[in-house]
Amino acid sequence: MPASPIRKLTPFADKAKLDGKKVYHLNIGQPDIETPEGMINAIKGIDFKVWAYTPSEGTLSYRKKLVSYYNRAGYNINTENIIVTTGGSEAINIALMTCLDPGDEIIIPEPFYANYNGFACQADAVVKPILSYIDNGFALPPISEFEKLITPKTRGIMICSPNNPTGYLYSKEEMEALKDLILKHDLYLFADEAYREFCYDGREFTSPMHLDGIDDNVIILDTVSKRYSACGARLGCIITKNKEVWATALKFAQARLSAGMVEQIAGEAAIDTPDSYFEAVTKEYTHRRDVLVNALNKIDGVYCPNPGGAFYVCARLPIDDSDKFCQWMLESFTYNNATVMFAPATGFYSTPGAGINEVRMAYVINPDDLNAAMKCLEEGLKVYPGRVEVENGKQKEAHA
Repeated sequence: MPASPIRKLTPFADKAKLDGKKVYHLNIGQPDIETPEGMINAIKGIDFKVWAYTPSEGTLSYRKKLVSYYNRAGYNINTENIIVTTGGSEAINIALMTCLDPGDEIIIPEPFYANYNGFACQADAVVKPILSYIDNGFALPPISEFEKLITPKTRGIMICSPNNPTGYLYSKEEMEALKDLILKHDLYLFADEAYREFCYDGREFTSPMHLDGIDDNVIILDTVSKRYSACGARLGCIITKNKEVWATALKFAQARLSAGMVEQIAGEAAIDTPDSYFEAVTKEYTHRRDVLVNALNKIDGVYCPNPGGAFYVCARLPIDDSDKFCQWMLESFTYNNATVMFAPATGFYSTPGAGINEVRMAYVINPDDLNAAMKCLEEGLKVYPGRVEVENGKQKEAHA
């Protein structure tokens, strides 16, 4: 079971805090945006005598509200297409166990959300990574590269758009290309849509649910964690129009009994969150993205593409090893009695050696703190023992 690159350095951050340092947390996607007031009030207003189980597929009232949300987005679903889960994590876990037998393969463009590796491990499935590259902003790899990986054991392709960890937003043309590949080989298309609401610069979000002719192949994985800044709610869902997949996934849902009652009460209220909330949040994240990306690209030897969605960036640094660097920043470096916690990008790749000079950052703290964190990074890079010099935008081979 692989360690989480997002959390594995927590003991070093805790030690830094005990030593009196301020730690800017850019390692984890825990927004500081306030949860919608309606969700909080719904919890405060709860008045039940028995804290009971809920149906394994989720309460009917919550699923009805979810249908209204997704159908406003053009998904054309009903309550029998939804299974409510304990967070998006369980949605991914159940979906993989439902659709993949031990030894089956799933193709995932990398870098990808690190826990896909863990969920595949639990399902005894095999991740077949396909590299995307920082120099073109982590765009979808060519379909010809996917074709090279397809074997008789291939069962599906997993995507996340807008992407964690890169922030890349797949275009409609890229989604159509994936659709053709899915149909050609009769594969599942697993789509993690945790960041659907966060698309910037007027760019439009395209879901597999917007594509014609692949209803039986599509499995949507979703969560309230990021959309409503409610990471602690642990509430997500699986959406599929494939009746056999739904029925099998329900067996896994029944085995774990049910998602939480209180969370679903809050989730119902969340659906009534006004558009003005998302407009304000999107404006704020766009500003934070601009602050972070501009600051990064002004630092000597650093390169960061400008993402189209979510609230993450992957940046290339002039360093020998991102795991060593991230730990060094917490253990050995301080600037104005502060340091920064990053997530080493190696944990978001399956290909050995990939991401060794990249880190993921989440712009979920306020702009002043982002600027202060970038000053820490700039000063840290000046004295880091494993710095690698950069010439013409490319790093010298200064380490083994």
